[in-house]
Amino acid sequence: MATKDRGMTLNTFRKSLEGKLRSLVRRRFSRKIVTDHGLALEKIGSGYGGWTVPTNLIRPDWICYCGGVGEDITFDLGLIARFGCRVFAFDPTPRAVAHVEQQAADISLFHFLPVGLWSEDKALRFFAPRDPAHVSHSILNLQETSDYFEAKCRSLPSLMAELEHRRIDLLKVDIEGAEHEVVRSMLKQRIHPTVLCMEIDQPVPPFRFRKTIGRVLDSGYKLVALDGWNFTFVTDEALAAAGAASRH
Repeated sequence: MATKDRGMTLNTFRKSLEGKLRSLVRRRFSRKIVTDHGLALEKIGSGYGGWTVPTNLIRPDWICYCGGVGEDITFDLGLIARFGCRVFAFDPTPRAVAHVEQQAADISLFHFLPVGLWSEDKALRFFAPRDPAHVSHSILNLQETSDYFEAKCRSLPSLMAELEHRRIDLLKVDIEGAEHEVVRSMLKQRIHPTVLCMEIDQPVPPFRFRKTIGRVLDSGYKLVALDGWNFTFVTDEALAAAGAASRH
């Protein structure tokens, strides 16, 4: 067998093995989903951009941070329409910026900053997807492309200081692989949103997948919903309160 063909075969085998391991890890964590919780779980937003959240917890005074906009802000706008809470969205992608200007320019409770989320304030490269029809770019270059743009990234503590927020009640991160670093940093800084919605973007090494989810669970959260690779967590404290309320 030619060296090139052998390399392709080994690469295909490696990707297949990693895919199977990721599926095993996902099934392992799916068994940790808490079902006896008294939460009114419901998917808010479109089939593509929506997220499952505990609707009986969210209140009008909640502060919601949504990392990753793309060209679907139905979840962000759904939080506003359904609960009347303030939503702060972040995405530096030019097409995302244009989408927000078109869809939410006159919505007073929706606030948008064209920055990426990261563990520190710095400019980073955002690499393009392989399919030019797709909008999401990746700091981690998940699709191994060469085209990119540079944009400013911000840490959650930095954004909270600028926006004068002492807490985040709901955090959604759909940020093309950067979720691992952002969540790690967030927990280290003792920022604990009541609801954490996190997509584990693919491909990802199984050990990183396992470590990130395990880190969240070890930080006082329970997994309450799993939709594809979208994980919804709720703090133990909020879960206990919801359970107590449902028994009265």
